[in-house]
Amino acid sequence: MADVTGAAGSAADSAAGVFGRIVDLIASTGIPQQLEDVDIGGLFTNSWFLVPFVAFLGWNVYKQAFKEILLVLIIIGIWYVSGTHYMQTLIVNGELQIGKILPVMFGGAAVLGVVIYMYFGRS
Repeated sequence: MADVTGAAGSAADSAAGVFGRIVDLIASTGIPQQLEDVDIGGLFTNSWFLVPFVAFLGWNVYKQAFKEILLVLIIIGIWYVSGTHYMQTLIVNGELQIGKILPVMFGGAAVLGVVIYMYFGRS
């Protein structure tokens, strides 16, 4: 008989190695820190961002691609909510506050349900 546990263990080690390298790559680029340091007020008043963003929204309105516009607005909303004081206080002294995380989980599930319905529920 073949040693199945050894094969499964080596596959898990291989997957952990691949994901570990991806996480190391993302951490070495500094992308998480850059996302934390973004000034959203300055971003939406910067013409180098605003002109392509408005052109993107205008093009999607022209194509009547309202699903893509709603998806972009959902992403911007999630980005905004993730920076609020409420989200910063979800973990206190290294412990997750269950009473505070439940509304976040239900809100995320509702948003995910809307996105799944938009793309798979109706044509």
